[in-house]
Amino acid sequence: MDDTDKLHIVLCQTSHPGNIGATARAMKNMGFNQLRLVNPLEFPSDHADARASGADDILQQARVFKTLEDAIADCKWVVGTSARHRNLPQPLLTPEPMAQQCLEVVNQGQNVAIIFGHERNGLTNEELSKCHVHVTIPCNPNFSSLNLAAAVQVITYTCFLAFQDTSNTLPKQYIDYDSLASQYAMESFYDHLGQTLTAIHFLEPEFPKRIMPKLRRLFSRANIETTELNILRGILKAINRQFNNNH
Repeated sequence: MDDTDKLHIVLCQTSHPGNIGATARAMKNMGFNQLRLVNPLEFPSDHADARASGADDILQQARVFKTLEDAIADCKWVVGTSARHRNLPQPLLTPEPMAQQCLEVVNQGQNVAIIFGHERNGLTNEELSKCHVHVTIPCNPNFSSLNLAAAVQVITYTCFLAFQDTSNTLPKQYIDYDSLASQYAMESFYDHLGQTLTAIHFLEPEFPKRIMPKLRRLFSRANIETTELNILRGILKAINRQFNNNH
């Protein structure tokens, strides 16, 4: 496998340190080593070390972040895992096409993040809104709740198979991920967009979540390039100047 260090497993708000250790073990089984943790309840932890069972090196180099935005800021493709259908669904993939998409991104030398949520409730709608696509693992509809480490094992195993298969690496629709705006740049744009739309009274300050998630979904689906994002930011700045001059 090449470029496995470009694929990052991100755990959000993990409450049981043993699950962090078990995740590290699952990752090492499949040849992946980049673990990022967002506000874990307890880490470092002896429980995590014990459950890692030889994957201590992954725990030792794991990076801890205060916010999900910081954890995925340098990633060009972000995947959110979810077993539940949402009111504002992103494109929904099963593991196999998701893994092929990840392979396409890392083959271009760009970072991918695959995000897993809290053990009990999974990812929140706000966390999922920061993802380009959602992935769900097909399983028994009457008992679809997977243990966190088991879900990581399935996803990383599927990625392992995709990364090993060099016979079909050409995507049906080529995307130049090097030219795409980073997740950090996109989050900055969404903040700017929200502030501008509020200032011109397009958004209601009391109910910004009615429109912004739909706009995030639209721009995420568009695969905005850095040069295109600069144009959009320039438009927002011009709107702000014009609005301020008239008031």
